[in-house]
This record gives sequence, structure tokens and C-alpha cells, in this order.
Amino acid sequence: MLTMSIASSATPITTIKPKTHFTSSSLTSSSFNGVRIAHVLPPPMKMSSSKRVGHSGGVVMMAKKEEELKEIRAKTTEEINEEIVDLKGELFMLRLQRSARNEFKSSEFRRMRKRVARMLTVKREREIDEGIGKRLSRKLDRQWRKSIVPRPPPSLKKLQEEEAAEEAKEAASA
Repeated sequence: MLTMSIASSATPITTIKPKTHFTSSSLTSSSFNGVRIAHVLPPPMKMSSSKRVGHSGGVVMMAKKEEELKEIRAKTTEEINEEIVDLKGELFMLRLQRSARNEFKSSEFRRMRKRVARMLTVKREREIDEGIGKRLSRKLDRQWRKSIVPRPPPSLKKLQEEEAAEEAKEAASA
């Protein structure tokens, strides 16, 4: 039987084994002799301390998150509820822009969803401090959602004000 192996330090090991004898049992089995390739992974390289500069950005991100949480915790529950409604409206406007294929920042979706989640978390933490159970919390949340008066999000209000100003300018010039 003839066997050939090719190996080097940088490439994976390749072995080729051709069959030289044909018997009746070998005809019934697969005629594919194949090539067996063993994947050899190089040893993991250890990063030096000079290459870890990119990780310092994560620390700054954490600091921003902590800062944002302090701002949220400083607000009253009513202010948090109002901001949640505004942010959800903004998310709706972003979804509309995406569906209309307008230009928008895709990173805004994640940022707004995270902000809403943080606010809801702070709201729930306050409920837990007051001794409100999960069941009552859901009931209160349902009542709050039903009491929300639909209003346009701040970005849409700004657009409407700009359009009204343009129309007033056109009416004044005509």
C-alpha cells in the first residue's frame, strides 16, 4: 500500500491513501478513497500589555452607563414614565424611517432600547423597595399603560413645528 503525507509547521497535515487492490467487498463499499485533512490550530498568542489599549474604551463606557443610571435615579417615577413614553415614541419613529428606507442611525435602536430597559429597571427597583409584589406591579403597569394619552414623540413635534414655520413664512411672503 502506498501512503503519502505532507506536513509543514505552518500548514495542516494532509494524508493521501490510494487503494491498490480491488476485491468484491471493496466494490460494494464506497469507491471514494478521500483525503483526510487534520486541522492543526496554531498555539494561541498572548497579547502584550501594549496591545490592550482598546480595552480602556470599555471602562469609559461603563462610566457613562453609571452616569446615566445616576441621572435616571435622580428623576421621579412620573418623570421616568413620561420619558419612557417619549422614548417608545422615538423608537416607533425610527421603525417608520427604516420601513420607509429613509436615512437613520441603526445604532439608535439599541441605544434607545437599552435606555428604556434601564428606566424600567429603576422603576421596578423602586417598587421592590416599596414592597410591591410582582403581581401587583403588573397590575399597576397595565393600569398605567391604559392611562397613557397618545401624543407625538418629541422628534415629530419638532418636525411639525418646522413645517408650520415654513408654511407661515410662505404665507407671509405670498
